[in-house]
Amino acid sequence: MGFIAKNIIPTVVGLIFVYSPFLWCRLRNEPPESYGLSWKPDKRCLRECLFITAFVLIPLTYVSLNWPLEALPRSSSLRRSLSLAASGIAAAIIEEIFYRGWVQPLFRKKFSALWSVAFTSALFALSHVFVAGAPFLFAVFIPGCVMGFLKERHGNISTSTLFHAAGNLWAIWFAPLVWPSAGAILQKFAWIGI
Repeated sequence: MGFIAKNIIPTVVGLIFVYSPFLWCRLRNEPPESYGLSWKPDKRCLRECLFITAFVLIPLTYVSLNWPLEALPRSSSLRRSLSLAASGIAAAIIEEIFYRGWVQPLFRKKFSALWSVAFTSALFALSHVFVAGAPFLFAVFIPGCVMGFLKERHGNISTSTLFHAAGNLWAIWFAPLVWPSAGAILQKFAWIGI
């Protein structure tokens, strides 16, 4: 992969994701807070975020530890782990500003909370599929819905960003990278009579 594709393009996309919501607000003379582009965690929100994070990640960790196609958790050097952690936290902040802090409120002006969360989560998942070229990444639709729920419930991106960052950190060691083919999945379902 070339230097531009590996470094410049992600940096430019990250800058667009971070600054376009604020530019939008400025051009429309709207406060960013009206979109939930703020960070206002309180103890209740943080407790709820911690509970939801544990509720989601503990069962997923069990699934990962029993994943048949790959040995998990994967090992990683300290340097690589720190690099991935920094990238994961940065991605959580950038993506939450863009998707839950801007796109979701734009959909919310036209649709119900449920549909705005679903549409935003679908765009979020499709962006992961497009960037990585891996169809199984559409699975991030589900955590996208959790993050959308947290944003909708608390009116700001603090809890969705914390949940997103925790999920990205978890993924360093536990997210499966080897998935069964579509044919293998269909064969499995045919075997059990679905």
